[in-house]
Amino acid sequence: MNSITGTFAFHSARVVLPTGIAEAWVVVEDGKIVNVLNSGPMDIPWIELGDAVLMPGLIDSHVHINEPGRTAWEGFETATKAAAAGGITTLVDMPLNSAPVTTNLAAFQAKLAAAAGKLTVNCGFYGGIIPGNTDDLAPLMEAGVLGIKAFLSHSGLDEFPNVEVADLMAGMPIIARFGLPLLAHAELVSDHPEASLMDESPRSHDAWLRSRPKHWENEAVMLLIRLCRTYRCKTHIVHLSSAEAIPMLQAAIAEGLPITVETCPHYLVFAAEDIADGQTVYKCAPPIRERANNDLLWEALRTGLISMVVTDHSPATPDLKGIDTGRFREAWGGIASLQFSLSATWTEAEKRGFKIEDIYHWMSRNVAQFLGLDATKGSIAPGFDADLVVWDPSGTCPTAKTDIQHRHPLSPYERMNLRGRILQTIVGGKIVYDQGNFPNLGCGNIILRENR
Repeated sequence: MNSITGTFAFHSARVVLPTGIAEAWVVVEDGKIVNVLNSGPMDIPWIELGDAVLMPGLIDSHVHINEPGRTAWEGFETATKAAAAGGITTLVDMPLNSAPVTTNLAAFQAKLAAAAGKLTVNCGFYGGIIPGNTDDLAPLMEAGVLGIKAFLSHSGLDEFPNVEVADLMAGMPIIARFGLPLLAHAELVSDHPEASLMDESPRSHDAWLRSRPKHWENEAVMLLIRLCRTYRCKTHIVHLSSAEAIPMLQAAIAEGLPITVETCPHYLVFAAEDIADGQTVYKCAPPIRERANNDLLWEALRTGLISMVVTDHSPATPDLKGIDTGRFREAWGGIASLQFSLSATWTEAEKRGFKIEDIYHWMSRNVAQFLGLDATKGSIAPGFDADLVVWDPSGTCPTAKTDIQHRHPLSPYERMNLRGRILQTIVGGKIVYDQGNFPNLGCGNIILRENR
């Protein structure tokens, strides 16, 4: 499929509109959707998609790109190329794993300079709160970050230490003043079972799982609810894995607290019972938990408590990932998943009776609303950006090592039988991915929050 210049349309029998799925012609001009028609336009050319699904592009609000400073792990070029191959048209880069970490204005400016000219999809950015940088938060937000990230436990990088309660008490009123979310890695270390467990069984995923118990997450969520109630700061729980935290989050949201919750494909698709010893590609924090726990995460998606599914793509080099040693304790914790999020989530969601519209809400519309981008992204409607994905829900997703576009082809999704094949990805009206080809690299935009 070739791009058409000027005014043109995409036609599909299955277009995901705000009102549901319908046949439509989506008219595009200068990178924007200018009309949605229920009959074919006679005066402009159109691209025929048949019954492939035409949907707003995915928005992934939780990605570790690691540039500048750690481009041996990943970088803007490879990350955004992989995103395009996965139907993602916009992503947001986390403030850690790069060097310097994005905890002050100078580091943010270095991040922007590193990204310039390298983006195949759109990219926004978060800043970070760490002990002692309270005075840096307002400049970061004024410069256009989309939120502020905090770790309640060690991040894995000494240059991005975890916050204490006092840091949150100082920072949350500032973040609230800007109306941005605090994104919290919710694990609160209250005991240390990992040393003996991992010493005894360094290659065991079960030992890794038991070393990071659910009550760490539960206690962190309780703390964040209490602070949210005090400061009315938008509070977002990233990568929820403990289903035991769901009732307290339900109560807090019912109370009217501004709390949102995400989870990740790896907590929905994989189960701890199936992970063999030495398979460090599955290591992440919080860990992948038991099947019964993860079934409850699906129920929280069904009820709407969890409103977003995003990747937490956190890649590393093969040696840091412990591929040769299989030792969970030393391996970098993070799942390389950017390219496979739609297919992996759809494969499991379809088995459970969910619909294409659910994927749209979890992975596009709700994420756009969370980021404050829902006036221009996440809908097929006049005035919205022509950021789109064309996919075949019944098609097979290519998962061979040679298909992986991440800098390192290491992923637990490798060689999996996944349904949901990405056919084309369109950014600003330009086709950036077309069934294995990348006809328009480098046309993504930097997204900065407009201060209002």
